[in-house]
Amino acid sequence: MITKSIKHNIIACTLCCGVAATLVGCSDFLDILPMNDVVLENYWKEKKDVTSVMNSCYEALEDKDALIRIGLWGEMRSDNVVAGANVPNSVNEILKENILSSNEFADWSKLYVCINRCNTICHYAPIVQSIDPNYTEAEMRANIAEATTLRALAYFYLIRAFRDVPYSTEPSIDDTQNYVLPATKFDAVLDSLIGDLERVKNDAVRRYQLDRVEGSYYSFPEENTSRITRLAVYALLADLYLWKGDWDNSIKYCDLVIESKKEQFEELKTRAGDIKEIDYIDDIPMILEAPTGSGNTCGSTYNEIFGTGNSFESIFELYFSRTQSQQNSWVSSFYGNWNNDMGYLSANALMLGDVIKNTNKLFKKTDGRFWESCNISGSSITIAKFVRSSVSYTTKNVNAEKDLNLKSDIRSVSNAPWIFYRLSDMILIKAEALIERNQEGDVAEAFKLINTVYKRASNLSSSLKEADYITSMQSMQNLLMEERQREFIFEGKRWFDLVRRSRRDGNTMFLVSAVQNKFEENGNAIRIKLTDPNIIYWPYSKKELKLNPLLQQNPAYSNGEDSQFSK
Repeated sequence: MITKSIKHNIIACTLCCGVAATLVGCSDFLDILPMNDVVLENYWKEKKDVTSVMNSCYEALEDKDALIRIGLWGEMRSDNVVAGANVPNSVNEILKENILSSNEFADWSKLYVCINRCNTICHYAPIVQSIDPNYTEAEMRANIAEATTLRALAYFYLIRAFRDVPYSTEPSIDDTQNYVLPATKFDAVLDSLIGDLERVKNDAVRRYQLDRVEGSYYSFPEENTSRITRLAVYALLADLYLWKGDWDNSIKYCDLVIESKKEQFEELKTRAGDIKEIDYIDDIPMILEAPTGSGNTCGSTYNEIFGTGNSFESIFELYFSRTQSQQNSWVSSFYGNWNNDMGYLSANALMLGDVIKNTNKLFKKTDGRFWESCNISGSSITIAKFVRSSVSYTTKNVNAEKDLNLKSDIRSVSNAPWIFYRLSDMILIKAEALIERNQEGDVAEAFKLINTVYKRASNLSSSLKEADYITSMQSMQNLLMEERQREFIFEGKRWFDLVRRSRRDGNTMFLVSAVQNKFEENGNAIRIKLTDPNIIYWPYSKKELKLNPLLQQNPAYSNGEDSQFSK
């Protein structure tokens, strides 16, 4: 984890964030100040010192190498994507399920940079609060809640990708501490993250600002979605409890977010009057595909959530429009950009073909999420989600692609938002927890929630038929997985959904059945390979194995190039 080779870099970067007005490179900092106790004595004296490092925690997630891993670990091995254009070898090997410990994307160090900065905040904020009279206890507690939540989010990505990981909540500050640690088991890390968030949830800021309203015009302050709020803590807790299998608590936290969104909508209506873009769908306020009075012209949902970003439905996202100091390199490199229609990845045409003929198993032709997220280009389908800045189309009387009258704009800069949690997450996490809890009335309520998301995407013109799904537990589980795939396609969630299903089932049968159609070469060998429950996680990187003798390689990767490191 925080082995000695990266420890000095982490310390330097953390301190550097407060010394400079903006984050600068570690090497620059080492040229300016010595790494010794004098630095610490001159720092962590004022509220602004905490604020600077707090900002750097967010910047650590926005970092190119961190964000690419966040997107890649959750999406690339799924059935959503195949090879695109000019694919680097390290990416191509992942797509072929030939993942080695030498693969650059097995390097987790960038996530640990974020974790250590968060640990440092939690360590020093109380000290600063005791020194600076302008730094209140409430502000200190809110900062610790922010840092604890960002740390939990980073660890959550790590355990979903690697399963067991080195775990520490102590900062790497000096050379007297031992940060060569063995891996902590998945369940133990999960329980610790939940316990941490339960302790700080009430300290998090509810909202940094009220929604902006001028007459009938309104907008949403970016701080409420690009910084950790209490809703973001609730959302993460709902997800953590889902992975734990604690259905009651998962449902509880989903309800807290959904009810809060209802209150926000009612407040907005009181202040701004008629809201054309948002309305209740089955008693949940959601952004409409076609705003009231706009006829059949759809695309508003995409434009608000993924185009502009920082939408009413957003709970926590990296909002790159806030600044151009960092850009969304995951989207621009792997999905596409202004200059390249196709990035390193392309949509899986074998899974997503023939939507216009209404014979596709996943998407009906009336489902706007396909037309918003994909672009048919000859025999291939390019990824348009996040790449487009806006889109409009109609799904009424569509018999050929031209009937869509689809129009779109591509981003001229790589400022696409990256969304961790939005309202649809809460709706579908609650639906999944209800299905698994399976008490009286749960299945019917879960179906209603899934249908709410489905109807919104069809501009209320199409609904799922309850009788087709509620006949069996398996049918409802599969429906939930299908709806999550439709709603969150290319959002870095699909592979983790398949991993969660495999953990719950105790086997990888569902995962294998889902991803098998993407492998046109060596398909049978890969299917056999994926039956090993260990291989759905990543190997520890070769570099980390050399530096940390306490790490035991994932047994699925202990042969071949890693055999020298196996114990």
